[in-house]
Amino acid sequence: MPNRTGLIGVPAAVIAIVVMLVVPMPSAVLDVLISANMSGAVIILLMTMHVRKPLDFSVFPSVLLVATLFRLALNVSATRLVLLHGYAGSVISAFGDFVVGGQIVIGLVVFLILIVIQFIVVTNGAGRVAEVAARFTLDAMPGKQMSIDADLNAGVIDQHEARRRRKEIADEADFYGAMDGASKFVRGDAIAAIVITAINLVGGLAVGVVQHHDSLTVAVHRYSLLSVGDGLVSQIPALLLSISTGLVVTRAATDDHDFGTDVLTQIRRQHRAITIASAVMGFMGIIPGLPHFAFLVVGAGLFILGRRAAAAMATPMADGEEDSDEPAVDPDSPQALASEMKVEPLELEIGTNLIDLVDTNQGGDLLERVKGLRRKLAVEKGLIIPSVRTRDNVTLDPDAYTIRINGVETAAGTAPPGRFLAIGDGLDLVPGTACVEPVFGLNAKWVPAEARQQALIAGATVIDRSSVITTHLGEVSSRYAGRLLSAQQVRQLLDRLRPSDPALLEEMATAQVSLTDVHRVLCSLLDEGVAIRDLVRILEAVTVKARQTKDPDALLEAARQAVGPAITAQYAKDGTVAAITLDAALERQLLDAVRAGDQGPYLAVDGRLAEALVREVQAAATRIEQQGRDAVLICASRLRPPLQQLIAAGARRVAVLAINELGSQVRVERMGVVNVATETV
Repeated sequence: MPNRTGLIGVPAAVIAIVVMLVVPMPSAVLDVLISANMSGAVIILLMTMHVRKPLDFSVFPSVLLVATLFRLALNVSATRLVLLHGYAGSVISAFGDFVVGGQIVIGLVVFLILIVIQFIVVTNGAGRVAEVAARFTLDAMPGKQMSIDADLNAGVIDQHEARRRRKEIADEADFYGAMDGASKFVRGDAIAAIVITAINLVGGLAVGVVQHHDSLTVAVHRYSLLSVGDGLVSQIPALLLSISTGLVVTRAATDDHDFGTDVLTQIRRQHRAITIASAVMGFMGIIPGLPHFAFLVVGAGLFILGRRAAAAMATPMADGEEDSDEPAVDPDSPQALASEMKVEPLELEIGTNLIDLVDTNQGGDLLERVKGLRRKLAVEKGLIIPSVRTRDNVTLDPDAYTIRINGVETAAGTAPPGRFLAIGDGLDLVPGTACVEPVFGLNAKWVPAEARQQALIAGATVIDRSSVITTHLGEVSSRYAGRLLSAQQVRQLLDRLRPSDPALLEEMATAQVSLTDVHRVLCSLLDEGVAIRDLVRILEAVTVKARQTKDPDALLEAARQAVGPAITAQYAKDGTVAAITLDAALERQLLDAVRAGDQGPYLAVDGRLAEALVREVQAAATRIEQQGRDAVLICASRLRPPLQQLIAAGARRVAVLAINELGSQVRVERMGVVNVATETV
């Protein structure tokens, strides 16, 4: 049940604050409330320093509003007493007489300095940080949600933990959004303090001279000191709350340490910097003309602090004080077993001699290149490939690596240490180990590092080991992109379209286009080398076609035709497509041989004809590739699906396009005609 104090006491206190704005307050009560205001600001500051993460003090924006309103109510009550009686309690008088020594100018200067510190330095900085944090937190929400869904699907967490994490993400976004607005309270409070103090000064002089008939000197002395005292007793708590706001919004979340512990721990880790600073201070202390005592004392203090920090870092933790950042996980727990059972979509296993490529301490940049590869494929294919799990495998040859798709070894290669891969002509004159380049199947050599320049002079292209592996991984990822696209990823792609294209998703639901239908189409497009970046156009075509038929091949062809210009453009060079066509008689013969099967249409042709057809297409494509062009086989739309399956087996790099997929923005240049009908009839 709700706490009675929180249910009744807190709302009553807020109402009392509002009442203070109207009802006069005795000076004795005002002294107590001013003291309570200062102590409350100190408590809030200490709380912000002891919380382990900002969400532990999630009510801070509301507390900041109430504290600001309370402080303004005290200002109004103090102003009323100053103008009515020329006295506002002992606290304000003490600050006016004792703290600033009864000097009006000094009091005003101190007051204005506090305003500058609070308004220009702390409040502006905290407000900017809160604004950026709110924006970045909202931008990061989709990625965090995807991470939770991935852990849930993998069995690493259960539904309860997933709900808790989602609620934490939502609370974090709400908190930083509220802090962005709450920082404006502090800014407004600083402006109000200046206005109220100015009103007190002018109003006090007017009351003292006109109503009380005091001399100008007496009125200035009395009311100015009281106004400055009132400004100081309000601005000191305001400055403490401004600092609290800055600490909250700039606090990086740590699960197990408060602010003070984090500061000391991280300073200890940089003990070398402290020691170097002590040497600098000592050097300045012996320079003639500088204050030797001050610099030498500070240098000695820094030297002692640096030595103690170094000793603290070198001392191992006592028993029971081990770092508990990572909770111990039972290897037999369901979560641990689920993690071990999980089949990674994309894995890269490396031999022991390739570990230096992933070790940043040894200059390894393979992991960074893999991240760049993921960004490149996302831009080119419209597919965010899963994170590549990279690990060493002692059972591999030390110089070897393997690439696995869904746990199955799909490709392998070698990258011997201290060598570069040279591709091109003139390799006979370069020392090294002959091999075959893993992506394009070209003759190559692994040449020693000292022969790299010699290979370049010979006209070869020289590639480092990380580039070889990254290129191979990119080629495998592109070839098997359809296997890497999961139904969950498709769901996420559709969810991203919901804000911008809600009508399209409604039409898909009306046409009964299921997630499975979309997944099958997108996987087929990726398998055929078609990018799925233009997802809206693909889904529109699939939705229209689905009202007529749910045949997967028909949906695929509709999608291909919708993005036909984009497909054609990726094979065009200078606006021209290098095309291979079929002899008219051969094309009629193949069209007559198209049969419907359980796995889609296929060509019911003689094996010799199929073999000769693939061989001729490959030969024509090779001639075109030697000219630096990409070969494209163009055929009738009904023939494309079965012909694509046949050609993909023997001439993988030849794209098969239907005649109705050609975009009007390109020109077709026929550079080869395939005719094998007479050889096999």
